[in-house]
Amino acid sequence: MDETLTELGEHLSASMGDALRSWSVAFGELTVVVETNRIVDVIGFLQSDATCQFVNLVDICGVDWPARENRFDVVYHLLSPKNNARIRVKVEAGETTMVPSVCDVFPSADWFEREVYDLYGVLFSAHPDLRRLLTDYGFDGHPLRKDFPLTGFVEVRYDDEQKRVVYEPVRLNQEFRNFDFVSPWEGTEYELPGDEKSSLN
Repeated sequence: MDETLTELGEHLSASMGDALRSWSVAFGELTVVVETNRIVDVIGFLQSDATCQFVNLVDICGVDWPARENRFDVVYHLLSPKNNARIRVKVEAGETTMVPSVCDVFPSADWFEREVYDLYGVLFSAHPDLRRLLTDYGFDGHPLRKDFPLTGFVEVRYDDEQKRVVYEPVRLNQEFRNFDFVSPWEGTEYELPGDEKSSLN
């Protein structure tokens, strides 16, 4: 299998030239890193080339690397049923980088790209309807970024008195919590519920 994927990587390198930054085979999959502005050409080639025939777009997802200058990877997973092979295609994007949409090649990319926009804030140029998909209308921020607070900024609840949904800033009530940061597996300095039974014998 690795030999087939290596041959495919060499074929792509020869065919696409400077559109490819690099390629590698690991864990039974071929990974290709592509220049961001050439993603539509590469995805179109992978779909239509007789050797490749990656006709199924399985997924598009994002990865956040906050310490990197271009902090996001947009990752495309494609499947070739004819060759029984998968490929992973990556492009890098900054917070203001416009990644070309691949909706013209794979119409199913529409919702995948909307999800990446919603959860990471990656912008896609020439997308037919780039708006939030999973979060609420007035949602502030992008929840899968690594700098997004775990609690979020706003909580939503139904108020029975007002008979409507209300939005309130998140409140963290800590005064009733007792954090001792001691692992029960390492042994605690106090008696855990149920431990009193062991001293009865």
